[in-house]
Amino acid sequence: MPTTLNPYLGFRDSAREAMTFYHSVFGGDLVLSTFGEFHASEDPAEKDKIMHGMLTTPGGLVLMGSDTPNSMDYTPGSTISVSLSGDDEAELRGYWDKLAGDGGTVTVPLEPAPWGDVFGMCTDRFGTSWLVNVNGAGAAPAS
Repeated sequence: MPTTLNPYLGFRDSAREAMTFYHSVFGGDLVLSTFGEFHASEDPAEKDKIMHGMLTTPGGLVLMGSDTPNSMDYTPGSTISVSLSGDDEAELRGYWDKLAGDGGTVTVPLEPAPWGDVFGMCTDRFGTSWLVNVNGAGAAPAS
């Protein structure tokens, strides 16, 4: 198996809701495991929280996430974004509409960009930043 790089998102008490939302956006198979299932927390309040969630789509996207235990510091950050890019504009616009809608915030509208692609930025209702880039016919290849 080749090495892969997968985004892993941290939440505080909303991983189940967030991962279920991402499942509704991207489809695929969602597996959620709780702290209680693996006896991974001595705090009874955490037994139903998500210790590990993994969404795998038919197209090969993998997104992981979990609830941060109460004993660990949780500081939502704005220093990371999840990027979606490709040639299928309908698919990417569909993801965009779901991520930016339903409580999301558009930072940069999804529209033609100076480099020849269609590009947009949004933050979903869980505070995750997303970059969406539809490769344009006249776009120069990345170097």
